[in-house]
Amino acid sequence: MSWHPDNAEAPQPPHDAATFLRFTIRAIPFGIVCFGSLAVLILLRYPERWIYGMRRPFTPYLTQFVCRAFFAITGIRFAASGVPMKTRGAIIANHSSWIDIFTLHVTKRVYYVSKAEVRGWFGIGWLARATGTIFINRVRGEAKQHEEVLRDRLTLGHKLLFFPEGTSTDAMHVLPFKTTLFAAFFDPALRDILSVQPVSVIYRAPPGKEAEFYGWWGEMSFGWHLIKVLGAARQGSVEVIYHPPLRVADYPDRKALARASEDVVRQGMPEERRLL
Repeated sequence: MSWHPDNAEAPQPPHDAATFLRFTIRAIPFGIVCFGSLAVLILLRYPERWIYGMRRPFTPYLTQFVCRAFFAITGIRFAASGVPMKTRGAIIANHSSWIDIFTLHVTKRVYYVSKAEVRGWFGIGWLARATGTIFINRVRGEAKQHEEVLRDRLTLGHKLLFFPEGTSTDAMHVLPFKTTLFAAFFDPALRDILSVQPVSVIYRAPPGKEAEFYGWWGEMSFGWHLIKVLGAARQGSVEVIYHPPLRVADYPDRKALARASEDVVRQGMPEERRLL
């Protein structure tokens, strides 16, 4: 049987006192930065919306500041290579953890396409709503509605970011890409001007820890994993690789574009992580 978050166990042993202490030391300053910035963002968003509507020319910089602060405070090392695209379209990446929310915003201002459950997450859900995240229910009956929402945001020039795997993993595997959300790129009014940029996100565990340390999958508790990551005695690293963009017009349909994107993301991973 190939690996999948639904059939993989996610052990959650109790945290020790030292882990809780380190978590507290990091969580308090990040909470101040995060929620303080959220308050400023909400205040700025009203005049920004009045003047610019949905275009948001200024507040995404504040979100980017919070994401960079996350790495400075936690000590997780961050590196990026390749060139984030400047053309209109979307970023497509593999999905390993809630940490991706911060990782993929450090070098590029984007708007996430996220599963609806994130809306209710403490802290992160508030930040996601305030920063213009698009929430979707992954049910077939709502696919057309989602396509229309994505098309409208792409028309505004928003750079969208979504995870075609449809779920997070143990950070050691790339799951097959689902094709439904790719349909919005083939709108006749947009197809010739949009590109999709595949991005490979590679987490490396702290020394002495299991390889999937940063992975968050299956029934693993968000709170437990948050304490684990922020409470680590030593941190690992994350690498983001921006691959050359793929022109939507060069592909006959959403399935072909999804396959091409998956192939590029998978090839950017270390060799042992390219297979299911």
